[in-house]
Amino acid sequence: MEGKVWLVGAGPGDEGLLTVKARDILLDADTIVYDHLVGKNILLKYGAGKELINVGKTAGHHPIPQDMINRILTEEAGKGKKVVRLKGGDPFLFGRGGEELEELRECSIPFEAVPGVTSALAVPAYNGIPVTHRDYASSLHIVTGHAGAGKENKINYKALVEAGGTLVFLMGVTALESIMEGLKKGGMSPSVPAAVLQEGTTAGQRRVVADVGTLAEKAAEAGIKPPALVVAGDVCRLSDRLDWYEKKPLTGTRIFLTRPKELISSMAGRLRNKGAEVLEIPSIETVPIKENCLLEEAFKKIETFDWIVFTSQVGVRVFFEKMREYKTDIRSICRAKFAVIGEGTKRALELQGIFADVMPEIYDGVSLGRALAGQDIMGKRILIPRAEKGSKELVPILEEAGASVSDLPVYRTVYRDFTGIPLSIKDEIHSGRTSCAVFTSSSTVEGFVKAAEGADFSRLTAACIGRQTADTAKKYGMKCYVSERASIDSLAELVERIRKTDD
Repeated sequence: MEGKVWLVGAGPGDEGLLTVKARDILLDADTIVYDHLVGKNILLKYGAGKELINVGKTAGHHPIPQDMINRILTEEAGKGKKVVRLKGGDPFLFGRGGEELEELRECSIPFEAVPGVTSALAVPAYNGIPVTHRDYASSLHIVTGHAGAGKENKINYKALVEAGGTLVFLMGVTALESIMEGLKKGGMSPSVPAAVLQEGTTAGQRRVVADVGTLAEKAAEAGIKPPALVVAGDVCRLSDRLDWYEKKPLTGTRIFLTRPKELISSMAGRLRNKGAEVLEIPSIETVPIKENCLLEEAFKKIETFDWIVFTSQVGVRVFFEKMREYKTDIRSICRAKFAVIGEGTKRALELQGIFADVMPEIYDGVSLGRALAGQDIMGKRILIPRAEKGSKELVPILEEAGASVSDLPVYRTVYRDFTGIPLSIKDEIHSGRTSCAVFTSSSTVEGFVKAAEGADFSRLTAACIGRQTADTAKKYGMKCYVSERASIDSLAELVERIRKTDD
């Protein structure tokens, strides 16, 4: 098979700014060759099961020179692989994307370029700064503030000042003082508004707004560090008035989300809509039990069950997958009634065209058992397709009420292997950059702890979906909060309350 390289812009950091085309290409890739500024959440979500090659550079530190990067691309594509060269922002805006494509062309390797959302536009927008505005600026000039090792940045400041409009300097924080001096020598008034914007569109976003005469001093006082960009121009006056991102309730919060991969998207979406940066760390996987003789026998007499009870969304999914696998007609369960443990499981069942007859007010095994016991189940046959290690509290309640219970494991939970992920969970916790983790079961806690072995978990706040989950998290020293209800909506509300408490 002929290999190919896609030169892809990852955007400025916020996963929501990744283009649809970039997402589709990442999903289909074999190898991802990525830079330092690519958002870790993007790599975690789309890099699973792929070869990840870090060729990142930081200011003054280039561990992998450009010619070696070029060679990596040609060699990987030469093996017949689908290779994504993933760059922060847009690959053609000071990203050396053109040089890399020239090398691919010389080696006769097919390629495509996929533009990305550039930080030059997105970061000011996330800080309430429109780079052009009818009343303030009708032109925009984007300049690199970093000349490269041993090189002098030969910027014609006089021409830039005379051109007017908004000036955006990328990679300019280390040269901030010389940039401001250059603008003043080029004729710009020291009173012109200016801003330095750090880690825009992410949980680490910070801004300092001042003027050309004082920005360097104020940025130093605030401890602004790369990556950051600099904006000079009257549009900076609008920053406080048009700020919207920092008004979201979870802006500035970076969260570990540990649900199984197939269940993670709805929760992640809720948290991101509230402004959080979400690191998807699905610490467990659910695996259907193969050659499940007991379940196969149950399907042969499925029409004899009076109740079918689901204790998880995964149980619903696996049950109906097995129905198709065993070629069991859906009409064979038409006489059965259905019970579910909570809202998420109820929605999963509704996607199969079935509406639950019973759902407890409190979403746990004991409450589900009591709700079913109140349905006159004496002599009734009940099927419970669920996890291999399910709650031990449900079945005794049903049997005491006189029911005949078939408690069948249809899937098992296994801990994920995090070898090779582009993030040290332990370092992330110790740095304080991510201080909150969301857990939906005890097994997600155990899987997460295993992945971050050796971490000081007392630095971590745990948002838990139930008391049992919280008890497991407390065992490792985490500061625990429990949602009012065992639902994803309630859990998202809990994270918001934790943020307010911390503030």
